[in-house]
Amino acid sequence: MITWATAFLDSTAADWDRTLAFWQAATASTLSPFRGPDDEFVTLVPADGDGYLRAQRVRSGPGGVHLDLHVPDTRAAADAAVLLGAREVAASDHVVLTSPGGLAFCFVDAYPARRPAPVTWPHPEGGTYTSLVDQLAVDVPADRWDAERRFWAELTGWPEQPTAPGAALVPLRRPDGLPLRLLLQRLDEPDGPVRAHLDLACSDRGAETDRHVALGAQVEAVRERWTVLRDPAGRRYCLTDRDPATGGLP
Repeated sequence: MITWATAFLDSTAADWDRTLAFWQAATASTLSPFRGPDDEFVTLVPADGDGYLRAQRVRSGPGGVHLDLHVPDTRAAADAAVLLGAREVAASDHVVLTSPGGLAFCFVDAYPARRPAPVTWPHPEGGTYTSLVDQLAVDVPADRWDAERRFWAELTGWPEQPTAPGAALVPLRRPDGLPLRLLLQRLDEPDGPVRAHLDLACSDRGAETDRHVALGAQVEAVRERWTVLRDPAGRRYCLTDRDPATGGLP
């Protein structure tokens, strides 16, 4: 059983400071004490509830986003994941794996935690609006879609929300109290690696977009229900019209 979920912002040394500065401001969080032998881990601590967004300075690779799933028995969870098609990469006090399509994730120890409330921001035209990082989207090329979609639903035990046949966006229903939803997204790309990005729910997407741009983000595309941006380190993420309190579309 998954009791908590944590999203990790994986950053190279060159992008470390700008990643922390941007996401701390974007989420109204503070930084925990740094951890690890090289101070390479840190939690972005929300003003309300418990932390579920963390950062890791990586020694190699382009950076990106990965997922930690908190479970009562990491060894048993990892063994079950391998039977579903995952590949185990490393094991210590936690277990590092990749999905069938290559997305990194970890099983880590469970602990009691409380989901934060949405953050309230002043609206430039008066009043307030809210936003919250609340979703990790798994971006899946077409040739990986069936296997990856089946894997994440079976791994988490979270049922798919009803969608139209052939839908390219398939949300999984998270249990009550968990901070992150999972969204499976079929890309137009015919092949390639599976990766992930963060999504924020916001009650006023225009105001939230302006705030993020002022913090250093760049708008990449505007869609009917979401806006695609890149943070100052080049990491893609989205602002969506979903309700920050429930995660659903209004």
